[in-house]
Amino acid sequence: MARGLTIGQVAERTGLAVSAIRYYEEEGLVAPTRNDAGQRRFERADIRRLSFVMIAQQLGASIAEIRAQLAALPRSRTPSAADWRQMAENYRTDLNRRIAQLEKLRDDLDGCIGCGCLSLERCALYNPQDRAAGLGPGPRYLLGNSSADLTAPETSGRASSTKGR
Repeated sequence: MARGLTIGQVAERTGLAVSAIRYYEEEGLVAPTRNDAGQRRFERADIRRLSFVMIAQQLGASIAEIRAQLAALPRSRTPSAADWRQMAENYRTDLNRRIAQLEKLRDDLDGCIGCGCLSLERCALYNPQDRAAGLGPGPRYLLGNSSADLTAPETSGRASSTKGR
């Protein structure tokens, strides 16, 4: 019996296309070995790695973010339950940040988000004259700032311009 799983077996188990598995290999997310005939052979633990990649991408994580998380797992051996727990704990912090950001988006999207469009009547109350631009580019209130930050001393030394807004 051949050692390791074929790419077809991994594709069947994960539900990923063979081309996606090859792409994840190119991105360094899995590192199959090659048999004497040059065919890829995957460890069973690669099914878990690829499943993590698939779910993390569905949650909006970039390949670079996923690669950083997977880098915590050992490459020289099959990751143990303790290895996965540690990686999960590290990822949990990022997930909690993402969840908080999604909740804020859900709750505040119909109001002023500090983007500088000033198209809503509420913007005059929460972001008069686009003062949130002093906090940086983008929808400042969805990115973590609040109108209370507008009175902070740091906003007086603006480095960014509102040109083009």
